[in-house]
Amino acid sequence: MLLTIHQPNFLPWPGFFHKWMISDAMLLLDTVQYEKNEWQNRNRIKTAQGAQWITVPVNYRFPQTIREVGIADKRWPRKLCISVEQAYARSPYMADYWPEIRRVLNEPYDLLRDLNADLIRLMGAYLGCKSPLYMASDMGVTNTDPTGRLLELCTALSADAYLSGQEGRVYLDRDVFASQGISLYFQRVEAPVYTQLHGEFASHLSILDLLLNLGPAAAAQVGNMGEKTV
Repeated sequence: MLLTIHQPNFLPWPGFFHKWMISDAMLLLDTVQYEKNEWQNRNRIKTAQGAQWITVPVNYRFPQTIREVGIADKRWPRKLCISVEQAYARSPYMADYWPEIRRVLNEPYDLLRDLNADLIRLMGAYLGCKSPLYMASDMGVTNTDPTGRLLELCTALSADAYLSGQEGRVYLDRDVFASQGISLYFQRVEAPVYTQLHGEFASHLSILDLLLNLGPAAAAQVGNMGEKTV
């Protein structure tokens, strides 16, 4: 089984879902330290003024893990939803996808991890991601060494292959994985180029942009944006 592992980011970019599509299972790594000003609580959409951040306000105290971080203000969905609705009012697929996305955004979540996981599941369903999705905090793995943790998570799910992002080439030791009977692969991916609203193309946006602009064709765009390599 080929396993991929990724932090549960907020409405991730398309490359996140490509990793899920080409794997037999995805595990959301919610047991590592939360990082401020990264992708766990924010992402970007395309507006008439260019790329714009949409953000979930959080209560974070160092050194909380992702699974421990709470949502700070229950009124945040209104502002975020207005931003999306203004940006994508003329999107050809707004009516097809946005009502359910908006419903999830307005659920009374206490934890950021739970909101992100439900949004990831919903986006995955829209894109046709069939492989199961797991949560690291359900695996009972306590190893804090980065490589050791990955190996134990693979073992917990009986994975004999692991798919990393390209950055893994810097720090992952293929021989260590091989000693545990686990093959190591890397995702090679290029950001898709597609028809957007609001003029000049902007890359590396949230999956929202691709989905609301392309609708059902978004799945093929994601599936064709890369491959796994050794």
